[in-house]
Order: sequence, then structure tokens, then C-alpha cells
Amino acid sequence: MEYLDLPASSAARGTVRLPGSKSISNRVLLLAALAKGTTIVRALLDSDDTRVMLDALRALGVGVARVSDSDDYEITGVGGAFPVKQAELFLGNAGTAFRSLTAACALSGGEYVLKGVARMHERPIGDLVDALRKLGARIDYLGQEGFPPLKIHPAEIAGDTTEVRGNVSSQFLTGLLMALPLRQRNTTIEVVGELISRPYIGITLAMLRRFGVDIARDGWQRFGVPATARYRSPGEIWVEGDASSASYFLAAGAIGGGPVRVQGVGRDSVQGDVRFADALAQMGAQIDMGPNWIEASAPGNGRLKAIDLDCNAIPDAAMTLAVAALFADGTTTLRNIASWRVKETDRIAAMATELRKIGATVEEGADFIRITPPHASRLTPHAVIDTYDDHRMAMCLSLVSLGGVPVRINDPACVNKTFPQYFKVFAGIAQ
Repeated sequence: MEYLDLPASSAARGTVRLPGSKSISNRVLLLAALAKGTTIVRALLDSDDTRVMLDALRALGVGVARVSDSDDYEITGVGGAFPVKQAELFLGNAGTAFRSLTAACALSGGEYVLKGVARMHERPIGDLVDALRKLGARIDYLGQEGFPPLKIHPAEIAGDTTEVRGNVSSQFLTGLLMALPLRQRNTTIEVVGELISRPYIGITLAMLRRFGVDIARDGWQRFGVPATARYRSPGEIWVEGDASSASYFLAAGAIGGGPVRVQGVGRDSVQGDVRFADALAQMGAQIDMGPNWIEASAPGNGRLKAIDLDCNAIPDAAMTLAVAALFADGTTTLRNIASWRVKETDRIAAMATELRKIGATVEEGADFIRITPPHASRLTPHAVIDTYDDHRMAMCLSLVSLGGVPVRINDPACVNKTFPQYFKVFAGIAQ
């Protein structure tokens, strides 16, 4: 197995320019594809997840052209449903691509097969399929009921109200919201139960507005898509820096002294994960923020303090708090993280396993994790960290090296999913 040995570090400082947001990148690509007109997408994230989305859009008849050697792309929209009516799409382990394309293909009047890697076929999609079927979609499971791969047939006209559970993945509601303008009928979505990861729905609604579609909503329980909704290109759109990726560097500043500044997200960001900075502040870190930057430094006494936090709003960034807990006085509890179990891996189980290797005492439940750092904060040196083909496991656990211990990261290339240059950038701030 490939591995990367990170040397022991005791300080972190510097400035990092963030790669583009994965959440925004794949939303913008699909909306630009469905819109009337040509969109220049600036600063698109270059990663495995965006590449599978670009390949899928090409296969579906969308014009995709990279602008010279930049991270800018020219997307020639199709002004409605995809023109290619028969395609087989391979979407890797990209949940943002799989869920949204399932909905868009279901309403495009064609025959499509959607598949991914083995782990993608273990990630539930039944709630989205059920919601689409209530609107007339015809979708078959090619393997286990409730999971990819899928075979999609042309939809039939059916009811104009559907429902989706809110407590499994916000990507199901995002997929519905982005695809429903293709119906050209007044359509209502009812959310059953609590909607998790609401800030991600906030990103979706903000991107829809940029492409000319306003969604009526009643709190977070009911959303209405008007029959008149049509996507129009904004001409040009910039992708914000990735707020989830910012968490690793902000935590590094809080653990390793700092200051560490991230550029590309800040007070004006549409991404909920900027609230990770508030969680670090609760742990005692010194946080400063501008419209497009955030800076973190260690507490005055050098030690973070434990917190008990509901992480519903920041599920991805909360993983970084689990590692920061190693450097905090007391026991940290992260709650309302059931969605970790259906991500790229079962992240609650994986995080518990790896933190124990470093010497932490860890308790895990269905929707929480509780972490007590090792006695006298002595981290186990030379721990070999398994990453479960999960980019966030690799990036989070690189922070262990800031505890003055060397650490080995197995399969470091898994960061290609969202941040191919991560370890190079991390080495640039670790002292």
C-alpha cells in the first residue's frame, strides 16, 4: 500500500489559498448545464469528484471546454433536459454528483444507467428514489434495493407533491430542488422529520438564485418549485474556496500556535462550514475574520478546551474537531452526526478506530462520538493511520503530527477526491 510519513511538528503558521468548494463546484456545473446560455465557471475545484461530473455532463450532451490551462471552464447549457437520451454514467464515489444527476436524469426523458465504486453502491439512495417515483419517475435498482446502481427510464406525468426524509442526507433534497424546474409544473417537496445539514441546502438555494430560480419555502419543512422556473446563465460565476478544507488549516493554527490564515472564505461565505471557526473559538482558539479570509491562533495559554457540541450544521468540518479534541483539556462530545455513518466510509467507526491508535479513549454511538485525549496528552508516536478511501480521514488525521509525533498516512492519494495538493500545502505551514 502507498503511504506518506509525516514528520513530527510542533508549530504551524502561514497563509493558505483554498481550492474551490466541492459543494459549490458540482452544483454550479449541473445548473450551468441545465441553463439557457453559456456560463464561464471561474476557479472550479480540480478533483476526482468534479472530473466525474464533467465527464457525465459531456456524455449527456453538454458543451464543456476548459479555458486554456486555468481552473476556468466554459459550460454551454442545454436550456432544459439533457439532449442525449441514452447513456451509462460512472460517478466514482461522488455523492454530490450521483444524487443530483439521479434526479436530473429521472426528469430528462431518457434511458440512463448510473453506477459508481463499490462504496457508492453501499450509500443509501432509496429516499431520493422514492421521492422521485411519487412525481412519476421510473427508476429500477440494479443491485440491492435502496442503493445504487440505478437504471432510469423516461418519467410519466404523476402528482405534484412529494416528500423526502430530512435526516439521512441533505443531498437528496438538493438533488430534487435542482432537478424539479425540468418538470415545468408547480411542485411541492415536504421534508419529513428534521432536516440535517441545513447550511448545505442554503448553498443550493443561493446557487439556484444565481441561475434565476427562486424557491418558495416554509421554514425547512416545505419547498415550492414554480412551473415558470427556468435556469438562465449568469454569464460568469466564481467558485468560493472550500470551507470544509479550511477547517484543517484553521485547526492547525489553533493546535500549532499560528497564526494560520485561509483565503477564499470568510464572513461573506455562503458555506455553512465557515461556522467551524465558531466551534474553534468555543475551544478557546483566537479567531479573526474578514469578508474573504479567516485566521486562527492557539489560545493564550496554548491549550484548547473540550466542548460538547451539536454538529448538525457542520457535519464534514466536525471531523476536524474530533482530531482537535486530542489537543484539548477534558472530554469532547460531538453530537448529531448520524450522517457520518453513510459518507465515504462509516466515519464514526473509522474515526474511533484511528483515534484509539493515537492513544485517545473514544466512545461512539449511533449519532455521537466522545473523545478523551491520552494521559498527559502524550500521543502515540509512529501511529499508522488507515484512511478507508476517505479524503477527510486522511486530511483530518494529518493534524496528529502537530502533536510532536511522526505519523504514517496510508493511501494518501485518497485526498485527490477534493484536494489533490493537500499534503504539499500542509507541509508548507507545518513547522
